[in-house]
Amino acid sequence: MDPPQPVSPATTSFPTLETLDRSAPHHFLRPAKRINVGTDVDHFLTSKAYRDIGIFVLQLNRALVPRKHGSKLETFPLTASRTDPEPVLRLQELLRKTEAIVDDAPLDQGPRRFGNIGFRTFHTLLEQRVDGLLQEFFPEGTLGGFGQGQQVGDEQPAGPMDEIKAYLLGGFGSSQRLDYGTGHELSFLAFLGCLWKLGYFPAQPEGETPGAIERSIVLGVLEPYLKVIRRLILHYSLEPAGSHGVWGLDDHSFLPYIFGSAQLSCPLASESEPTPLEGSSPGAPRPSDAAKAELAENHRTSWMYFSAVAFINDVKKGPFWEHSPILFDISGIRDGWGKINKGMIKMFNAEVLSKFPVVQHFPFGSLFSWDTDPAAQAPVKSVHMASQPAPSVPGGPTGAGTAAPWANATRMPGPAGQQLGIPYSKAPWAGAPPTPRGGAPDTGPPPPTAFPRGVPGTASNQHSVTKAPWAK
Repeated sequence: MDPPQPVSPATTSFPTLETLDRSAPHHFLRPAKRINVGTDVDHFLTSKAYRDIGIFVLQLNRALVPRKHGSKLETFPLTASRTDPEPVLRLQELLRKTEAIVDDAPLDQGPRRFGNIGFRTFHTLLEQRVDGLLQEFFPEGTLGGFGQGQQVGDEQPAGPMDEIKAYLLGGFGSSQRLDYGTGHELSFLAFLGCLWKLGYFPAQPEGETPGAIERSIVLGVLEPYLKVIRRLILHYSLEPAGSHGVWGLDDHSFLPYIFGSAQLSCPLASESEPTPLEGSSPGAPRPSDAAKAELAENHRTSWMYFSAVAFINDVKKGPFWEHSPILFDISGIRDGWGKINKGMIKMFNAEVLSKFPVVQHFPFGSLFSWDTDPAAQAPVKSVHMASQPAPSVPGGPTGAGTAAPWANATRMPGPAGQQLGIPYSKAPWAGAPPTPRGGAPDTGPPPPTAFPRGVPGTASNQHSVTKAPWAK
């Protein structure tokens, strides 16, 4: 797909996630699992939930892009002076109280290769306390004044708390599998999206650059959430969930690479401009800096992209090209952070939203609905879409598994077929499996069967990464 052509300000539209009409009744639903087999992903890609996730991601993404006011450049680093509204401050305190549960869930001292079962204690305590936390931080009236829905049969009516609770709990990994991955990160994004739909966040402050509330959501809530998650990963040695291993972008997260590349993209000269597809903000770190551990560490407190890369360096040792070949190849992009941002959104659509192992546990309620979007286009049958797991048949195949991470997928949604500012096209680094600069040497020895352990709660306690197939 070719990049969109420039359009006049009069025809430019950048959709935002809808908010519910408080004057109209709303039937809430307890979120439930709907994706049970690979073919269910096809329906998900035409659902209202998929549409709303895409709109919300692009809405938050655009807010992070720098702005140019005449000769003045405005950027939005993590260290920027920012006055977060009261609802965001309450969410920060909610995250602090959630993290404090770690102190009440000590590590289990029994031997285990991956995942300390003390994490199950953490999750059990979170489930026991979540209702009290929600009542404390979302007192009556803060979620739009919606009441309980109508009772259906013997089932008690659901309310907004039932929906946001499901996504909040889903955002903190799996106590059964002792893992955390991009599907759990997606659940926390849906938690924030639910709050947006319920009118929890205030209107755009007067005099602020457009997108101020969205920036507070990303920088004031999502980034602190990622810090809590990184502590849980280190402390409980959580396994990656749904990871492609060495061929994945990151074992655990994806969103910081989207919003982090937006922070460094070419600035907007006006709010009517489409989101930039190439170029970088003046003075921004170079993409190649991500492949250098010292520079990534220097930038980790300022930029989300480098914060995520620096965490990889905390838990993985060895050459960057070896343990993170996808990010290594991306670091060679010469068309700037705007090009990387475009590719990241494409890859998020393909590797998170379109993959059965990632979205199979995502629940659907009324706010993120399983119902079909009437304006949805049929998903493109790409290589990886055709390889989704099929329904189990006795004595038959169980599916071909997932395809390589450079496979194509469908494009991000837009209402009534509208383009949302970022085209879904082939990522600039796609086309073939990444190859380390200098060529591909002979295949090395098989991966180790045992992994060294370190001090619990530190990076040294993480397992060693499996080497790339060409590693010496």
